[in-house]
Amino acid sequence: MERQEKLLLVDLYDKVTGYAFKSEAHRKPLLHRAFSVFLFRGEEMLLQQRAMEKYHSGGLWSNACCSHPRPGEKLAEAARQRTILEVGADCPVTEVFSFIYYHRFHEQLYEYEFDHVFVGEYDGPLRPEPTEVAQLRWVSVSWLERELLTHPEQFSVWFLTAAPKVLALRREQRRSEEQTEKGMD
Repeated sequence: MERQEKLLLVDLYDKVTGYAFKSEAHRKPLLHRAFSVFLFRGEEMLLQQRAMEKYHSGGLWSNACCSHPRPGEKLAEAARQRTILEVGADCPVTEVFSFIYYHRFHEQLYEYEFDHVFVGEYDGPLRPEPTEVAQLRWVSVSWLERELLTHPEQFSVWFLTAAPKVLALRREQRRSEEQTEKGMD
């Protein structure tokens, strides 16, 4: 059974408008604040297969950590702390963009989130929390790009939206770093 935590309800501009229990926010649907953390190890990204017992998207592959900040928490600190709890990775994370998505799983279960996307670099040990994570795996960016095109049904709905943009930003960052290095030679 999901613990009943309070979520931050927000407007289309991410301004807090109130609070609701998690079950209510996902049943109605109510737009609420969330975050997604993507972790890289060089040219590999960490994927999390969601625990089968999750109330939605169980067994699907997604980014390293997805959760919600609690009232009073700073967003970046919540993202870092939940990543430690879910996968055992402790590293700085940086917000790179945000987006709103809506998905109806069935008549009484929705995702309607203002999702803040964070990225970090990590190359240490992992400790998956079994109530959250079925398994973890590092995959090459090229493999992931192919899988997103050929097997989108294997991934969570928010991952299908966020991952291509994260990959594009990472590619642009790598290009910029290479150009800077060439200019220094």
